[in-house]
Amino acid sequence: MNHVESLTKYVGHFTDQLYKSGVRDIVISPGSRSTPLSLAFAEYNQFNIWVDIDERSAGFFATGIAKQTKKAVVLVCSSGTASANYYPAIIEASYGRIPLIVLTADRPHELRDVGAPQAIDQMKIYGDYVKWFHEMALPDATPNMLQYARNHADRSVHTSLFQVKGPVHLNFPFREPLIPDFSLDDVWGEEALITHHFKFENTQVSSQVLADIQQQLKKNKRGIIICGPHDYHDLASAVLDLAEKWQLPVFADPLSALRHLNGEQVVVESYDSILKSKKIRELLRVDFIVRFGAMPVSKPVLQLLQQNDMEQFIIDEDVTFRNPSIKSAHYLYGNPADVANQLATLSLSFDRNWFLMWQKLNESAKKVLTQEQRILTEGLAVRGIQTVIPDESTLFVGNSMPIRDVDAFWLATDKTISIHANRGANGIDGIISTALGMASSGKRVTLLIGDISFLHSMNGLLLTKNYQLHLTIVLINNQGGGIFSFLPQAKEGSPHYEMLFGTPQSVAFEKVAALYDFDFRSVDEWSDYLNALEASYQQQGVSLIEVKTDRSENVTWHQTKWQEIEKHTLAILEENRDVR
Repeated sequence: MNHVESLTKYVGHFTDQLYKSGVRDIVISPGSRSTPLSLAFAEYNQFNIWVDIDERSAGFFATGIAKQTKKAVVLVCSSGTASANYYPAIIEASYGRIPLIVLTADRPHELRDVGAPQAIDQMKIYGDYVKWFHEMALPDATPNMLQYARNHADRSVHTSLFQVKGPVHLNFPFREPLIPDFSLDDVWGEEALITHHFKFENTQVSSQVLADIQQQLKKNKRGIIICGPHDYHDLASAVLDLAEKWQLPVFADPLSALRHLNGEQVVVESYDSILKSKKIRELLRVDFIVRFGAMPVSKPVLQLLQQNDMEQFIIDEDVTFRNPSIKSAHYLYGNPADVANQLATLSLSFDRNWFLMWQKLNESAKKVLTQEQRILTEGLAVRGIQTVIPDESTLFVGNSMPIRDVDAFWLATDKTISIHANRGANGIDGIISTALGMASSGKRVTLLIGDISFLHSMNGLLLTKNYQLHLTIVLINNQGGGIFSFLPQAKEGSPHYEMLFGTPQSVAFEKVAALYDFDFRSVDEWSDYLNALEASYQQQGVSLIEVKTDRSENVTWHQTKWQEIEKHTLAILEENRDVR
């Protein structure tokens, strides 16, 4: 059997198995050495093929697709530094539990370490950030090797999806010639044996563990349920049911989906604003917390855990230690929704007045957060999106200040809005590309992003020239890194602050919109902003809405809100001295 036939059937069987194992989306960054894989995926004619010339953008675009579809997404690139450009997205996928299958083409072994062009050391290039790495064998079309190709395609899919989702990496060495011959017989292996998985899942904790938890909680009266970012379909409703059964407040992170359920009596959305005050955190006597999902966006929640001794119960699907409070904890392993349902069966009674106090605290804070304002601020930009965004749509939120403003100002709503962010590594890499990946399903996505994050990932916009993607971009332009204005760096009065942290970027964003043929509006009035949002949701393609703000004014506005909330909170705590 000649080289071309071996190459064709080897990649053909690998391709067919990826499809049969559930892959539907493939993101390709063009290159020569990856020709066999790219042509095979295109020729197979069953995949959604996305071509992005920038590997860093492509990696994040793939994470967006995976977030939206909850399926494994394939990434394909050529040899050399192309693979290195995937690194930020793979780190995000690792910490964010996103299923990616990274296929890097490589020079054959004889061309490595001899000065050949585009030949770098790609062995385990992503280190421990991938769940599994394998160097694929050179193409061979013997029956055993074709089954080997299938087995590794299938294994890559299932490893990325179970037990905890994450990225995997297969490295493919290819010799020239690189072009397969799809006129050959049995390219895809239609008669090949297909692997089936009958997976056992340990979805619940044992009855003995439940009994132990009940005994531990009986001596406690003041508890809090916390639900952080997660991607479990039934977890939000299960946590809501648990909170209602136990009559405990639940701190609902904006990425938890709990703020969109009918849980006004138990859901506390304003906990971040309430806990901003160190004095308040010290006054609250919390006996225990039960946490689902990752740590919330809110830093004050972490500070509450660090400053107080309390029992922690952390629920996760596998043996992991997501506990940055560095305090002792009880870890419960199982499907989080199933565990929440089990906990709800326990007969427990807690301090009713504690629960009622948190209702008062939440309502008081919400009144302050929703007070009418005359100027369009960054917090009100969030309120505007929540007011206008269509039901059953998706909001993607950039890191730094946007996600924190969503945490503070996105209150409970009857609308079903799916809110997402790159909170694995919490970086500003690839925000635009991830949002576009979420829009690949055809649904409109709203992106809230700051100017520095926008400029950092602007290459991702190239995809909008080739694909019909529907995205409303709300760009908060405060001419720099707004989040640093809240940090000690800004308070020290250093003459180097603006250069090193403020980093003002004088970019005319209307020209960026013109470059990519976007509809563009710049607004500084509330009514104009709402009208711009309404208009964007009525049209196809991409709209860019620029909201200009001042960093200093934004800090003062936020601090005024927090101070007023602190004043009202302290008054309520004083009224409830026996409870707090």
